[in-house]
Amino acid sequence: MASLKEKIGYALGDAAAGGVSWKIMSIAFPLFFTNVFGLSFADAGALMLLARLFDVFTDPIMGSLADRTQSRWGTYRPWLIIGAIPFGLIFALLLYTPDFGEAGKRVYAYTLYLLMMAVYTAVNVPYGSLLGVMTSDDNEKNQFSSFRMVGAYAMGFITLLSFPYIQKAIGGTEQHQYAVIGAVFGCIAALMTLACGLMTKERLKPVRAEKFSFKQFADLVKNKPWIYLTSIGICTNFFNGFRYAVAGYMLTYCLHGDTQGDVELWGLIINYTVFMAIGEVTCMIFGGVSPKFTQKVGSKRMAFVYSALICLVCSVIFFFIPMDRSYMWLMVVMVILTSIGVGLYSPLLWSMYADVADYATEKNGTSSTGLIFSSGTMAQKFGGAISGSLIALLLGAAGLVSNTVVEVDPATGKEIAKTVVTITNAESVNTMIWCLFSLFPAAIAAIMGFLAYKFPIKK
Repeated sequence: MASLKEKIGYALGDAAAGGVSWKIMSIAFPLFFTNVFGLSFADAGALMLLARLFDVFTDPIMGSLADRTQSRWGTYRPWLIIGAIPFGLIFALLLYTPDFGEAGKRVYAYTLYLLMMAVYTAVNVPYGSLLGVMTSDDNEKNQFSSFRMVGAYAMGFITLLSFPYIQKAIGGTEQHQYAVIGAVFGCIAALMTLACGLMTKERLKPVRAEKFSFKQFADLVKNKPWIYLTSIGICTNFFNGFRYAVAGYMLTYCLHGDTQGDVELWGLIINYTVFMAIGEVTCMIFGGVSPKFTQKVGSKRMAFVYSALICLVCSVIFFFIPMDRSYMWLMVVMVILTSIGVGLYSPLLWSMYADVADYATEKNGTSSTGLIFSSGTMAQKFGGAISGSLIALLLGAAGLVSNTVVEVDPATGKEIAKTVVTITNAESVNTMIWCLFSLFPAAIAAIMGFLAYKFPIKK
């Protein structure tokens, strides 16, 4: 029986990866790269698309490599312990804007983003695989998965809520603000990842296929539950990716906030990170409720279907809210209701990956836990970044144009590169943004619910 301390330790892993690094990458990176760093919308879209193609190869390789690791810390934990510092350091550097020319900044962004994806893979694939070796009890797996989601959403709430206040406290240019924020949250992510590696235990030893073989990849493609669940995982991250990545543009352009998207509601200043942080609280609460909800429904599969239906209905309703800041209260309500569905299905996804890993071990005779969980991480990055890439490309096509202009600082007389975003067609841009936050996710939720309904494992 795992202790509460160990469950909290496991939760810290996704608090770092999902609640800090991935949350900022999902919600802040598209706006940061186009409006602060100075990439064009086409460059930002191509950057995230290239990174996804990179992950198609690195994630399965990392999963296979992790399955064969042997050390005094176990099979998967050493990757967390050793990878913690590079994870935080590269994340910090990615939010730094160097004083390079346009070509130099493009090379810097591409290099650091690909490095971030590689180190995220090296840490997060083994982290997800830990669930398969910490316990053999299905209910306890659900508890660990629930702790994981609560940790991710609780830290996501803290990250997003504090983001604008840290910016204001730092002061200076937005480039300086993001650089300091990267350093602060990079340190936090590194410490949490290290703590997770040290506080967890591996009780089960995987049945190893000691020699590398492409047969395990062939077995994976023949694994019907894996195909369904990977497709579901991509859909969940498309759903979240569209909403998080477009939130900053929505508050800035559709609701006419300032350059950081600030809108006043009930005397409070809400920017795009605070707007989505409200949903994080709901996800955290219902992530904790998810195991009980699943027991009541009778199966993970049907619990997922009902959760997807909540997301579908709420996303469609959001589309019909008037594009006016006086309706911000209604938008907040719909974000909260949508997050009920997200909170309920999030723990189920990783618990279902553990079921698929057990199914594969029983069918093939050897463990491929790391390889199977790597597909979950790949789906997360694929869905999140492809949605971000599509948003950048679609907004560029709709009429948002990012340009870098050089101005002279009157105080120092030095030339300063400044990013200026112009709108060539306001109505087209606003409609596209509104659809990206509502109708696009609604369509994804419908597909996600159908796939969950057809999922072959009936636990």
